[in-house]
Amino acid sequence: MEVTIEWSELSAKQLNDIFDYYSLEASPRVARQLINKIIQGVEILHENPFAGPKEELLSKMSEDFHYLVISNYKIIYWIDNKRITIASIFDCRQNPEKLRVK
Repeated sequence: MEVTIEWSELSAKQLNDIFDYYSLEASPRVARQLINKIIQGVEILHENPFAGPKEELLSKMSEDFHYLVISNYKIIYWIDNKRITIASIFDCRQNPEKLRVK
């Protein structure tokens, strides 16, 4: 199935925030490596959009969210026909309850 991948405004901002944080705390090279790892990990969705399991903490949402884990980050996405939207990048070192929709 040929699909396109879009990054939401929120996920693009989160990706930039991750880059900025690691650029300061480690180095720009480390930041680039991590960002490239995340982006390349998401590319698997072109071939297999359902590669990630459903995100049960978001089951009350109207979208059917799935996720991939790349490094310490949960890449949350949904599929709409032939478009995959990367909704958010969640740091797995946080309390997972922060994801839950009440």
